[in-house]
Amino acid sequence: MSKLKAKLAQKIEEHRPRTAKLLKEHGDVKIGEVTIAQAIGGARGVRCLVTDISYLDPFEGIRFRGKTIPETFECLPKVPGCDYPYVEGFFWFLLTGDVPTMEETLEVVEEFKKRRAIPEYVKDVLRAMPRDTHPMTMYSAGILAMQRESVFVKRYNEGMKKTEYWEPMLEDVLNLLPKLPVLAAYIYRMKYKADVHIAPHPDLDMGGNFAHQMGFGKPYDDVARMYFILHSDHESGNVSAHTTHLVASALSDAYYSLSAGINGLAGPLHGLANQEVLRWMMNFQKKLGGQEPTPELVEQALWDTLNAGQVIPGYGHAVLRKTDPRYVAQREFCLKNLPDYPLFKLIDMIYQVAPGVLTKHGKTKNPWPNVDAQSGVIQWYYGLTEWDFYTVLFGIGRAIGVLSNITWDRALGYPIERPKSVTTKMLEDVAAQSIKADDLGSD
Repeated sequence: MSKLKAKLAQKIEEHRPRTAKLLKEHGDVKIGEVTIAQAIGGARGVRCLVTDISYLDPFEGIRFRGKTIPETFECLPKVPGCDYPYVEGFFWFLLTGDVPTMEETLEVVEEFKKRRAIPEYVKDVLRAMPRDTHPMTMYSAGILAMQRESVFVKRYNEGMKKTEYWEPMLEDVLNLLPKLPVLAAYIYRMKYKADVHIAPHPDLDMGGNFAHQMGFGKPYDDVARMYFILHSDHESGNVSAHTTHLVASALSDAYYSLSAGINGLAGPLHGLANQEVLRWMMNFQKKLGGQEPTPELVEQALWDTLNAGQVIPGYGHAVLRKTDPRYVAQREFCLKNLPDYPLFKLIDMIYQVAPGVLTKHGKTKNPWPNVDAQSGVIQWYYGLTEWDFYTVLFGIGRAIGVLSNITWDRALGYPIERPKSVTTKMLEDVAAQSIKADDLGSD
């Protein structure tokens, strides 16, 4: 295969300058309704997806069904004696757009309890995997293994009207979603806690039972509720949401679709970022050598990082142009529950100093922190120190939004997604025509 690899390497080196030139010199040239830069650059900013579940405003942040994060936390029924709402009530809200009553919320709580047990064969699949398998691989495999339970597949094979597709899709969602925290806790205890498992608690809601099965006491139940809600949805264009929608558009069921979305979430540029941020923050802490993180020390350390050609993880966002409200929500939790924790004090000092440094540096469009800059420290503080597992937590929350979305996709009869591709030669031809038109216009 050495000749094949050598030939491919040659072709790649020949092709790269063509793409670079198109972006640099002709990025603004349109091909149809989009620019060359958008075609090459991952469809950034192209408005071609529809969802009513959430919307990401560059200056307000995420809105769930039109409500900001503080408004969402405020309006939903809260678990008695706790600071955060039922995740089950939030699911009702995302799915319907209506704020549920306590009675409606508790009905979903009880329904989820009935459906949350994971099949024994799923445990067999997980136990057959090497124990050093990444937990996201196990999580995705566990979801996919349950595909045999799909009600949608059964009903589709029996024959049903297109207008009825949403009903079995919803049934799959109601069967799958309650199992996800239980599946995650099983993976965690099997991998990291000597295979000693904790049975579900019959009286606890989704967030409370997850904390219980993980083996963490209060207020980790509220941490789970907050984390799942904050990470639930972020429009449809991010990788995990778009992948779930894309696969479901082929009429693949919820199991196939969510497993695919989870695989996208596992990427370093998406859900994996939270553990990368925590690792960087802890190394940053070591460099301070136990010194109190003063603004002067932190500013110098940040400049040293930037001048070394490195980035400050957790800062910047593809869409947002302000501090991520999900960061703010978690910061408020930390200020209340762990204000003197050294790692949080460092992160909070970086939050106060980094935007100014990044603004002076001038190479970051958004110098403000995103959700990943804060999330890891909370998990670490409460004892979840296995950061490979952090993206699984993200995956539980993200499922709430994407499963709601694909239920509505089927209800509204959205077609299979099939954008059109072009070749590099076609882009070069369009660019050449644009140059010619400009030259004629200048005459």
